[in-house]
Amino acid sequence: MRYLLLLVGLLLTTSSFGQIYDPVSWATSVEKTNDSTYTLIATATIEEGWHLYSQEVPDGGPIATEFNFQKNAAYDIVGETTEGEGMTIQDPVFDMEITYFEDEVDFRQEISYAGAPIKVMADVTFMVCDDARCLPPGTEELMFAFPGYIEKGTSIDIAASQKDSTPSKTAPAAKKQELEVDNATDSQQDQGLLRIFIIAFLSGFAALLTPCVFPMIPMTVSFFTKQSKTRAKGISNAIVYGLSIIVIYVLLGSLVTLVFGADSLNALSTNVWFNLIFFVILVLFAVSFMGAFEIVLPSSWSTKIDSHADRSGFVGIFFMALALAIVSFSCTGPIVGTLLVEAASNGGIAPVIGMLGFSMAIAIPFALFAAFPGWMNTLPKSGGWLNTVKVVLGFLELAFAFKFLSNADLVMQYHLLERETFLAIWIAIFGVLAFYLFGKITLPHDSPLPHISVGRLSLGMIVLTFTIYMIPGLWGAPLQWISGFPPPLQYSESPYGVGDSRGGATNNTALPEHAELGPHDIPVFKDYNKGMAYAKKVNKPVMLDFTGYACVNCRKMEERVWPDPQVLEILKDKIVLVSLYVDDKRDLPQEEMYTAASGKKITTVGGKWSDFQIEKYKANAQPYYVLIDHDGNNLNAPAAYNPDAEEYLAWLREGIENF
Repeated sequence: MRYLLLLVGLLLTTSSFGQIYDPVSWATSVEKTNDSTYTLIATATIEEGWHLYSQEVPDGGPIATEFNFQKNAAYDIVGETTEGEGMTIQDPVFDMEITYFEDEVDFRQEISYAGAPIKVMADVTFMVCDDARCLPPGTEELMFAFPGYIEKGTSIDIAASQKDSTPSKTAPAAKKQELEVDNATDSQQDQGLLRIFIIAFLSGFAALLTPCVFPMIPMTVSFFTKQSKTRAKGISNAIVYGLSIIVIYVLLGSLVTLVFGADSLNALSTNVWFNLIFFVILVLFAVSFMGAFEIVLPSSWSTKIDSHADRSGFVGIFFMALALAIVSFSCTGPIVGTLLVEAASNGGIAPVIGMLGFSMAIAIPFALFAAFPGWMNTLPKSGGWLNTVKVVLGFLELAFAFKFLSNADLVMQYHLLERETFLAIWIAIFGVLAFYLFGKITLPHDSPLPHISVGRLSLGMIVLTFTIYMIPGLWGAPLQWISGFPPPLQYSESPYGVGDSRGGATNNTALPEHAELGPHDIPVFKDYNKGMAYAKKVNKPVMLDFTGYACVNCRKMEERVWPDPQVLEILKDKIVLVSLYVDDKRDLPQEEMYTAASGKKITTVGGKWSDFQIEKYKANAQPYYVLIDHDGNNLNAPAAYNPDAEEYLAWLREGIENF
């Protein structure tokens, strides 16, 4: 059933691997206004997909950009720091009007001075976000060097100079860790592309069994049988036809990648409004599949394409394949659209890979039956079962529509579609689907059903079993089959289920001093030193869990991987878990505030842990897991986001054995 769910659905995942994100670089320059007045210019260059917030942000919003110029008797600050023109939007997350900058922006500050050439030092505190995540607020030290102090016209790239200032003795370790994480990232990207190809291939096979596509097989075979004078010619034409289908859909995937960019749809897929719009689109697709109306392309398109299909040779065969794509759009369009969004959420060439898998599933049967028309006798006859396939796909589209609505609700934190409500909707959808498959419900375009086939009965039993499986989720069951689809356990009316699914077994008094209950009642320390002290006392290794309150992939690991019985046993009994939240906004005590090696001012608890992760492990993305001994030495290579419980378990065991 799990693979049936994955068939036309998508997991909106923005994977964060253990690597340094540095999307903003700062450069400074100085312009002379008149004899005693100069303009200090701080230029922020922002990577594509990221944005930097304005100096004016309402209370309760994100961290505003703020400049603090060092005071000096040699000059006077004139007026306020001005900024370039940004983009002002009604932010759906913070529910307020916010201005931010993309690509590049200049901040200008006038000063007046008389005397010898000088330099002006300043600090800039800022926060950068994309549509999927925000990095912890950072502080950069800027130096504005005047003509005469350095060569005229020279700008200082603060970001570059800080990167170059890394002590050389840490370079080998940093290189090794970067290599390990890069290898893990490449491996997971390859697995992601393979997963997309498999899902797309299965989706193409499902599309093949719809009433818009399946009846086209005998028509195609008939055409090639009449047009091919020899068997060899028939086989070659069939191969060209199959390749033409693949080329058409791969071109579609390439067009999506080219128009929107390799990674922009990845960011778009986590946007609130995108999720709401796609929810509406999927509902329309579902209603169409169920027989309320047909979604078709303009008839003039198919007429024009058909006229070209009458040509002889390769051109005519290609237009025949294009005609198939257009005529079958009412069935394939919703599936292709869903696949493209799923593929785009992975970025890169994933849309191309997705369309390759989808088109191959359609092209191979057409090409084979065109080359060997005798095989047609083995195909089942067209009939009402084709409409049944279409209706089943409609129910699946409807179920996944609510996943998009749930994503929007989670980001907005409206609590309108909490876990229990979401599961109740899915139980209703799949319950009605089971009744439909058993013949208790009929929809438009359904043929009379005097009896049900063994295949339909079997599918109905599978759907009914899945429906019953979801029911305990209303009382707090984890539901591993669909982990990641419903909202997390904590986003519910009863986080522990009705009646407390823990059964009262947890006793807070048994917790170690300074620890608290974490996910799945795992004792967790949120302070490094206190966690290390306890680990030495009980002689256990430590797992550093660099996480965040707003980290989506952190929650996925906690929901999908940590509940595994063997993993959970280790996390509870074999190690000491220290979770360090990099977005903890609590202020550090005044005496604990400091300036990091990078020049950043560390003033918050989250900033302290973020700086620790960056300086020690050369990574700033979460989740990030490190197993260490009592002296802080790594027991094995750090791990990033990986939803494979077996691999995560092997990683834990390796570290414990080394300890």
